[in-house]
Amino acid sequence: MPAAPKGARDRYFDALRAFALVRVITYHTFEWPWLGLVFPSMGVMLALAGSLMARSLERPAPRVIRGRLRRLLIPLWVFALVIGTAMLLHGWLPGPDVLYWVLPVGDPPGNAWGEQAWAVLWYLRTYLWFVLLSPVLLRAFRLAPLPVLALSLVPVVVLETVASVPDGRLGSALSDLSVFLFCWLLGFAHRDGVLDRMRPALVVTVAPALLAAGAWWAFHHRVDGSYDLDDIPLAQALWSAGFVLLLHRFRPDFGGLARHRVADRIVKIFNARAVTIYLWHEVALMASVPLIDIMWNVPAFERDLPLDSMWFQFTIAWVLIAAAVAMFGWVEDIAAKRGPRLLP
Repeated sequence: MPAAPKGARDRYFDALRAFALVRVITYHTFEWPWLGLVFPSMGVMLALAGSLMARSLERPAPRVIRGRLRRLLIPLWVFALVIGTAMLLHGWLPGPDVLYWVLPVGDPPGNAWGEQAWAVLWYLRTYLWFVLLSPVLLRAFRLAPLPVLALSLVPVVVLETVASVPDGRLGSALSDLSVFLFCWLLGFAHRDGVLDRMRPALVVTVAPALLAAGAWWAFHHRVDGSYDLDDIPLAQALWSAGFVLLLHRFRPDFGGLARHRVADRIVKIFNARAVTIYLWHEVALMASVPLIDIMWNVPAFERDLPLDSMWFQFTIAWVLIAAAVAMFGWVEDIAAKRGPRLLP
């Protein structure tokens, strides 16, 4: 399937982003290590973002970057105001590094009480760096698309096998950028039609090889006995590369999604409120715990509801995520210079 025409919605990509968000929240609820193998959400989302960035860079780069920063930072600042205030009430004393909440080129600081909420910001930090680097990356990619795409896996291989990743914020940023560089550039390849020009036989040779290498590395370099890709950077990079290559090269036609009004509406909401859902989903999971504790004090709830089930917590979390979308989703409209709406 060719790339969507300029200005048109690509329903396949929209569906992938929605599914990726659901997978992220499912993983953070149940912590099943195999979910990363079933669907490597972060690689998928960064590849989608890379494709959109390449399309946007048909306009002047400074203007595009300002727009991307505005759409990212304004929702983040609202999140920072709420979470930062809560952490202050729980004993957090910020230092000079609090500026990373203003421009998250490094991981923002916080305390243990709020760690579950702010730990997910590594993705926004990685996205921010890719946005800032994209004018240079896109220029290099277009000089020699396939060689640059192949060489983009070299940094993560070197960092994980030859050199050591630096400590601190610099090391975290370099590690995540190296892990997902291939996926971001693959978004460029999709947008420029490079993938469509690749022979299917080449793709079905390279992609399974990358998947096999990633799986082999994961199972032979387990962390605390787990093969969770989130803890094994090289395995994450290789598996995500192979998986996303297949998803982007062999794209089914999702045009029929428009005929299913409810499903199409849900996908549209997920895409229009993606930053809000991602930012607030861990807060929803945190809040679900004391909320369920209160339910235990209601005899009818204790008798009739599966309060000790993780699936019940998962359900409550989605209710709270919906509430967060209603409370804060309009901020994404402001950031995009649209009129604020309860739902898109």
